[in-house]
Amino acid sequence: MLLTIDIGNTNITFGVYDDAPRLLYHWRIKTEHGRLADEYGIVMLELLRYEGLKFSDIRGVVMASVVPPLTQVFVQMVERFMKQSPLVVEADVKTGVRILYDSPRDVGADRIVDAAAAFKLYGGPACIVDFGTATTFDAVSAKGDYLGGAIAPGLGIAADALFSQTSKLPRVDLVRPPKAIGTNTVHAIQSGLIFGYVGMVEGMVARYRNELGAAMRVIGTGGLVEIIAKETQVIEIVNPWLTLEGLQMIWEMNQEVRSKK
Repeated sequence: MLLTIDIGNTNITFGVYDDAPRLLYHWRIKTEHGRLADEYGIVMLELLRYEGLKFSDIRGVVMASVVPPLTQVFVQMVERFMKQSPLVVEADVKTGVRILYDSPRDVGADRIVDAAAAFKLYGGPACIVDFGTATTFDAVSAKGDYLGGAIAPGLGIAADALFSQTSKLPRVDLVRPPKAIGTNTVHAIQSGLIFGYVGMVEGMVARYRNELGAAMRVIGTGGLVEIIAKETQVIEIVNPWLTLEGLQMIWEMNQEVRSKK
C-alpha cells in the first residue's frame, strides 16, 4: 500500500492507496508545528490501526509539504516507524508539469501536485481553486503547463482576523446564513464571509476564463471547498482529495523513472 501525506499550514492530510490504485482511506488532522517525529508516529499508528492496518503494510510513502520545519519531522517519522525513505516532492522530482512561473522554486509543492492531478484527471485548460489556509487559484494550460495563479486569505484566516482585530465582533462558525442581508451580527459576518468568498471565486473564475478560454474547467479542492461549492455553479468539479490523487500519480511516475535506471 502507498501512504500519501500532504502537510499544510492548518491541516495535514493522509491517504492510503492500494495497487489498483484506489484511495481506500483518508484522514485530516490539525497541523501541530511543535510536534516531534515520535508524536506524529504515534498519531499515524493509531490512524492505521483504526482501519486494521499496520506500518509494515505501507510499502511506499510520498509527501508534499509547505511547512519546511515539518518536512524533516515527517521524513524522520517515516524512516523510524516505516523503515523507508519517503519521496518528497521537490524541485528534482518528476511531476509531469512544466512550471512557467518567474521563479519555479517559489511555487508550493501542493500547487504543483494539484496541477498534475487536475490535468491528468480532467484535462486543460483548468483553474484549480484550493480552499485551505489560503484560498489559491491556479491556472493550468491546455498542454498541462502550470502558468501561475493568485493567492488570497483563506476563509479561516478572514474569520479569525475579524475576531482578533475588532473589539466587538464575535468568532463565528463557517456556515451558511439564512440570507445575504444579516439581521444580527453573527449572520452578518457569516454572510460577508460565505457569500463574499462566493463573489470572489466567481469574479476570479471569470477573469481566468477570459485569459484561458471558454473551455476552461474549474476544479475545487481543499478542506473548506464544500462550504463554497454548494453556493455557486462556477465550480464544476469538487475533489477534496485532489492533492492526494496527485501525490499517488507522482509516486507512480517516479517509480517508472527509477525502474529505467
